[in-house]
Amino acid sequence: MSQEQTLPDIAQIRALIPHRYPFLLVDKVVSLDFENRRIVAHKNVSINEPFFQGHFPEQPIMPGVLIIEAMAQAGGVLTQLTLGRDAQSKLFYMVKVDNVRFSDKVVPGDVLEMHVEIKRVIRNMAVYDCKAFVDGKIVACAEVMCAGTRE
Repeated sequence: MSQEQTLPDIAQIRALIPHRYPFLLVDKVVSLDFENRRIVAHKNVSINEPFFQGHFPEQPIMPGVLIIEAMAQAGGVLTQLTLGRDAQSKLFYMVKVDNVRFSDKVVPGDVLEMHVEIKRVIRNMAVYDCKAFVDGKIVACAEVMCAGTRE
């Protein structure tokens, strides 16, 4: 199967997770590895992001909590693809974040590259190992747990 057939475009990403502007923080999937349960996704950081109006107007920096959210959304895309579901199937909520580290700023013009791997699945919960990079340099990492709604 060719790479173009396996990587979801923005329309498919929107079908996989329920987030919408201004809170959809995954623009593109650049790599999927179903065997190892990994995804690499991009968020193009633009000065037009609404959060830059207040964080911080004179020196805009992407809020760390939104970097974590972007990594969790990439994990959500991976989980939905792995399970063969769409955004209407079951909602997942972030319930725990551990071992968070921020090592550099993310600013307008950056491409936030998120590397997310499913570490384990426990009942209706998934634990993700997440790393975010800009220009090949790590800017953040965290372990994120998300739980699904009961069916």
